[in-house]
Amino acid sequence: MTKAEIVAEIASKTGIEKGAVQTVVENFMEVVKASMAKGNNVYLRGFGSFIIKTRAEKTGRDMSKKVSITIPAHKIPAFKPAKVFMNVVK
Repeated sequence: MTKAEIVAEIASKTGIEKGAVQTVVENFMEVVKASMAKGNNVYLRGFGSFIIKTRAEKTGRDMSKKVSITIPAHKIPAFKPAKVFMNVVK
């Protein structure tokens, strides 16, 4: 499902204009991104959590140069679904 399909679905279920729904959806995503960029997790009860995971430093290979390289520790965004969400998907 794309963002446009999500907007259309919400607009049809609520009767709100697509333009207004799109603004809300885009602002929601911006708030989540900004919060996570600051190092904060975002918790949505009954849906899931947008969390920041830390990947440890590791050794990799540059196959074109045949050299070992060190990949530094870094943070990545992740989503952890709530139990209610997981039960619906199962």
